[in-house]
Amino acid sequence: MGSLGALGESAVSSQGSLRPFAKPEQRWIVAEPHPEEAMALARSARLPVVLAELLIARGIAQASEAYAFLNPEITHLNDPFLMLGMTAAVERVESAIRRREPVLLYGDYDVDGTTAVVLLKTAIEMLGGVVRFHVPHRLRDGYGLQSSVLEAAYADGVRLVVTVDTGMRAFAEADAARRLGLDLIITDHHLAQAGDALPAAMAILNPNRHGCPYPEKSLCGAAIALKLAQALLERRDAARTREKTLPSFLKMAAIATIADAVPLRGENRTIAALGLRELRRPVGAGLRALFAAANLDPASKQLTGFDVAFRLAPRINAAGRMDVASDVIELFSTRDAGRAQELAVKLERLNRERRDIEERALRAIEERLANDVELSNDCLLIVDGDGWHRGVIGILASRVVERCAKPAIVVSLEDGVAHGSGRSVDGFPLLEAIETCADLFTRFGGHAFAVGFAMPAGSLHELKRRLRDHAQQRLGLGGRAPQRLLRIHAELPLDRITPVLAGWLRKLEPLGHGNPEPVFVARRARLTAEPRIMKDRHLRLELAQERAQGARGAIRAVGWEMAARAAELRLAHGSVIDLAYRIRENDHPDYGGLEVEIVGIENALS
Repeated sequence: MGSLGALGESAVSSQGSLRPFAKPEQRWIVAEPHPEEAMALARSARLPVVLAELLIARGIAQASEAYAFLNPEITHLNDPFLMLGMTAAVERVESAIRRREPVLLYGDYDVDGTTAVVLLKTAIEMLGGVVRFHVPHRLRDGYGLQSSVLEAAYADGVRLVVTVDTGMRAFAEADAARRLGLDLIITDHHLAQAGDALPAAMAILNPNRHGCPYPEKSLCGAAIALKLAQALLERRDAARTREKTLPSFLKMAAIATIADAVPLRGENRTIAALGLRELRRPVGAGLRALFAAANLDPASKQLTGFDVAFRLAPRINAAGRMDVASDVIELFSTRDAGRAQELAVKLERLNRERRDIEERALRAIEERLANDVELSNDCLLIVDGDGWHRGVIGILASRVVERCAKPAIVVSLEDGVAHGSGRSVDGFPLLEAIETCADLFTRFGGHAFAVGFAMPAGSLHELKRRLRDHAQQRLGLGGRAPQRLLRIHAELPLDRITPVLAGWLRKLEPLGHGNPEPVFVARRARLTAEPRIMKDRHLRLELAQERAQGARGAIRAVGWEMAARAAELRLAHGSVIDLAYRIRENDHPDYGGLEVEIVGIENALS
């Protein structure tokens, strides 16, 4: 079992040494238990009580609901024609296929956008259609539709453009398409502009648009592309699509769903879980090459959401962050194993470059925060730098949020333009915040937890002033230091950790946003040996559960970057602690087996 971050990418290892300023204090929030409901569900669904407790917390109280959650099936996918605009979109694409009109797929440069292009390209070509695609270059083109690309496509004979993972704010570009005589279908999951205004497209597929009855509102862009592909394919052969084609398509959709950090509940869970199952049997040359580059053998291990988020997704994202995202589409489209290997090796190299660039910028940001007291005390942190690579500023913002427990915006200044990317915390909708400054931007977008924008560099000071005031009103801490909240999902004494329970907990996979990896608390765990410090930073403990009849259930525990905390608490052989932890299964040949990863330690109350 692995833990998932917001973006599935890390600037430095969790075992890194970048700590020039103090971490915010950790505060434990223990979920309210539901003993009667959990016991009833455990009996009716024949589940361990602790698993039933975790399901109750997810709003699952009936045995049938628990079975469906723990055993996703293809039949759990919703009818794509429930989505507003789907019939019109399908009929227009079918018309293009019949007449052999080239269809331009216009994507985005991240995992979500590129996998969405792959999904629709594959489906339309399977049905006999002609597909061209365009993925903008992050640095040269920026995000979203470009009228110049539409004009070139029209001149080249294209009459139908389908966007994937973009388009909800492309009002001017949609008007340009109409003037040219281009039919435009928008498939996107981003929120529309404030109010009910929509671009002038012939069809808009977005479950978040006003009046759309589609039951799953939190699909990522690739999942919406999947629904269009599903609708097209099922119109041709519904039985074959459900039995053979759709399961194969779920691989790409699962990667995007996990990487885009949408809630892994409902249909998203079905897509991610079934897609993971298919990913364990990669067939295409591109997927096999990507697994090899990531040093993953899906046949020999239980592939998890953690592997997708931290091993596969960063390599796919590296193309759009550092170079040309179209390499990803070629990787997943080619049948040439040699070419696939060449592209996967390139992605691996780009990902290493991305990490190096990111680490250098992160050091500069941390030094700034350590030395600028006024900045570090702000409720919303806005840090700017000349020439920071635009491909990494979003990840940098995430790292600042993780370390400071405050919303953060990182800005790269280039040629008089400020390019910003922000990430937020619970209770501070970041898109709502930057919408208060809409007049300053040349373009902006995003959602409550992540935004991006561009603006004249000369307006940056005014942006900082306005957002500082807005954040102070919404987040004013009243002299309190920010806190990192550790959400604990259930109490589980150490002597109740067994291989059987670990097997049950694996059924919660894939884990991520909306379906977090369980964090447990064990009260009054006793150290049965002196603490061991590894590499001056990490902590290893031998623990047993303290009971009235003596200590029971000895287990190993490892705490990354926990050495200082052990010293602060003066831990020693015989110390009794309250332990927040995750269950781990170590496959090391010498000391494998069950262990726990420490995420918090407190001295037990006497």
